[in-house]
Amino acid sequence: MVLRREPTARQMRLAVELRRLRDAAGLKAREAAALLGVSSVQISHIESGLTGVSEERLRRLASHYACTDDKFIDALVAIATDRTHGWWEEYRGLLPTSFLDLSELDHHASFRHEVAILFVPGLLQTEQYARAVFSSRVPELTPDELELRVRHRMARQEISIPYEVVIHEAALRIRVSDRTASQTQLAHLIELSEADHVTLRVIPFDLDGFSRASNTMTYVGGPLPKLDTVVRDAPYGSIFIDSEAQLNAYRTRFRKVEAVALAPERSRDFIHKLAKEV
Repeated sequence: MVLRREPTARQMRLAVELRRLRDAAGLKAREAAALLGVSSVQISHIESGLTGVSEERLRRLASHYACTDDKFIDALVAIATDRTHGWWEEYRGLLPTSFLDLSELDHHASFRHEVAILFVPGLLQTEQYARAVFSSRVPELTPDELELRVRHRMARQEISIPYEVVIHEAALRIRVSDRTASQTQLAHLIELSEADHVTLRVIPFDLDGFSRASNTMTYVGGPLPKLDTVVRDAPYGSIFIDSEAQLNAYRTRFRKVEAVALAPERSRDFIHKLAKEV
């Protein structure tokens, strides 16, 4: 079997979950391999995302690992048998893999929660705002690279899943370009905040003692809570967080941030007022 050169984040998530099931069962790779009648190398490849696994073998492994969570097993099977060739594939080899992984994550998400501190979230950016953000990158992008990133970001915005976003006033006030671009971006936010699937809240500067405002986060819902994912920005791409303990921590963090932010109506009024000031 030909090994994958670069597994996607979704393929890696399946691999990680299978490894976790085996570890929970207290079995070594060679023992799991013996159960399937394959080599331990093949199990290693499956658990590294370098090769896939059939539905029949996945269900056999789950049975041997004493996993009785049928919904979880079905969700893993759905990942293993997914043959989606999404729109993002046209960018493969042209953009960093992390861009494609984010698009795939969006495609399969059941909901999305986000906290933004310094920049308007990518899914809510105007083209002019996105271009300004990418133009500030160091080292500087070539014109072709810049256009690819902007085009990809605009394509990512075509989602309709429930989207709850909390934006700090700092992100609304920082001018990534000029005054006109900022006003256009704020008007765009007001328009999007009225969409049925978007819930937008603002954290004003005058909120006392809010230390959590320093933490940007993106929380993406999976088919089951244990298959949720947190995305954190890193200097050279994105980090995908999926451990149960950290997922619980980020769920709690988002709800605490959400609870102290302005309500949607007051947030919309706040942005209206800010748009007149910038």
